[in-house]
Amino acid sequence: MQYEFSVGSFFVGLIILTLGVLFVKYYQKVADNFGGGVVSYERYKLWAFITCGLGVVVMLNLHAMILIWFFSMLFNR
Repeated sequence: MQYEFSVGSFFVGLIILTLGVLFVKYYQKVADNFGGGVVSYERYKLWAFITCGLGVVVMLNLHAMILIWFFSMLFNR
């Protein structure tokens, strides 16, 4: 499969990346409000950085290539 740039994926990825950056900035407040005080801040920071990485992958339209590669390995096509 060849790489193909998609404007729609770029903007969706940009939105996910923006949410991830906001999550990185305010991870302590999010952890306090949603974690009930029993979770560590580092776990929320990790998920915030994973969200940023996912946003970059979607923004560059690499998620389609990764999913096609994974399912072709899984179903042996």
